[in-house]
Amino acid sequence: MQLVDDWRKALKWFSVQIPAANMAFLATWAALPPKFQDALPVPWVIGIAVGLLVLGIVGRLVKQDSP
Repeated sequence: MQLVDDWRKALKWFSVQIPAANMAFLATWAALPPKFQDALPVPWVIGIAVGLLVLGIVGRLVKQDSP
């Protein structure tokens, strides 16, 4: 296993940013008190998380120009 050649630019990639946003969303929701979690039902949370995972896959397939 080896790192990709331009691994230092990984934080600029959609395929890294979107899963990071997904982790932040899920961690934030899990840290909320139950009364606030009830404002966003579990099926919605799962739907948002799955949607972000799909966007992460799409982000991997999108060609991103290097500056």
